[in-house]
Amino acid sequence: MATSFSNPFNLTAAGELGNHRESMLYNELLLRNELGRPKNRAYTQVPKDGSFVYGRPNEERFGGADDALHGWPRNLSTTTLPFKSKVKNSERDFMALNRAAVQTGLVTANENYEFRATHDVRRKTAGDEKTRTRTRRIPPSMVFGISTRPSTPIFDLLEHKYQDKWLQDRRKLEVSKRQEESKQEEGGYQLRRNPNCVYETRASLLRTYQNPVEDAPLWQLPRFKDNAKPSLQTFRSAGARRSAYGNYQSDQIARQGDFGHGVYEPACN
Repeated sequence: MATSFSNPFNLTAAGELGNHRESMLYNELLLRNELGRPKNRAYTQVPKDGSFVYGRPNEERFGGADDALHGWPRNLSTTTLPFKSKVKNSERDFMALNRAAVQTGLVTANENYEFRATHDVRRKTAGDEKTRTRTRRIPPSMVFGISTRPSTPIFDLLEHKYQDKWLQDRRKLEVSKRQEESKQEEGGYQLRRNPNCVYETRASLLRTYQNPVEDAPLWQLPRFKDNAKPSLQTFRSAGARRSAYGNYQSDQIARQGDFGHGVYEPACN
């Protein structure tokens, strides 16, 4: 049976006649699909000697669940424990530094700068506080949790005790109101409305006739109210102006249009 040998560069963009470089076999853009086979992604194959192992390597680390259940080894340092303490760098307390500088007699900026360079005060962190103020003694008989809700008084519900109590409260309220009204009547004043008196409402006030009030004239500057005159007078006198406007208004009656500026309408018998 004859064995067929295929050139790997036949499946590249260059083919058999082009320049062949080893990098063409690892470039997915230059590779072509082979008939009947999946597309090659140009990845290197796994060595056949079996030395390649898939997955992530298992690093040996101390402080796992097995060590926690059997006890922490004594030879481990604090850095390998899962609950290692983190050193917090406290910030400088500039208020304390300024207070100390003023007490010393330093007030200028240069003196404060030199004082801060030679002195250092740090702010207290949360772990530096005294634990005595935060801890308290708990009595041995103390019980934690939510208190049990008292049982429902079934006997009171069956005999309608709450209903009777509500009715009694309502009766007391009515009696107190009546007593208050009687005291007001004895004092000579009465807050209740008189049924024989007719009271005005908003609707009745709006139905009444209101005298028309002329609108106030528009505001003008005092210096222009009397002295300012029109620059052009087209009428010879005020009477001529009134008669001209009267004729204009009477002429609008016979004309068409909303403003009376149209053609004349014919007379209708």
